[in-house]
Amino acid sequence: MTAFGAQPRIAGATLLIAALAVAGTTVAPSLAAEPPPARAAQLQQLLDCRKLTDATQRLACFDQAAGALDQAEAKGDVVVVDREQARKVRRQAFGFTLPSMSIFARGEKPEEITSADGVVASARKLPTGKWEITLADGARWVQVDLTDIPIDPKPGQKVKIKSAAMGSYSMSVNNQRDVKVHREQ
Repeated sequence: MTAFGAQPRIAGATLLIAALAVAGTTVAPSLAAEPPPARAAQLQQLLDCRKLTDATQRLACFDQAAGALDQAEAKGDVVVVDREQARKVRRQAFGFTLPSMSIFARGEKPEEITSADGVVASARKLPTGKWEITLADGARWVQVDLTDIPIDPKPGQKVKIKSAAMGSYSMSVNNQRDVKVHREQ
């Protein structure tokens, strides 16, 4: 058998797989999901009041901390978001890669959003021959391939955007053929 026979290739492949497995175990912890951010100071102050045992001190602490939290929320220093609002934000951000979106996933496993529907607010053909389509919700998508859209997109037409391979997206305007797109805004 020659040096380039099946056995050396199998041995090389086995060695490569073993090296990748070892590398995977040493790298994996650094790729773990980031811990949720610390609570806002005003919320933590409110929660710390539960530690007080004297009823009068505890009530005074709750009153003061609740007032501080209310003021911070009114000024915009603290933002209170319920679960449905967080889901809405994740849907609106479809097409963006935002690592900090994890703050909207606290306490639940976020739904995987793989598609979004919309309505064309405006469409224009760029000098490159590609389309820029702005949806009614303000999202702006730009075509990245040269696939022809047979009938020009017009305001009011329905749009379906889907996740595609390797982090890309495809869009169908008015049930026409899909074109590859990238979210700009």
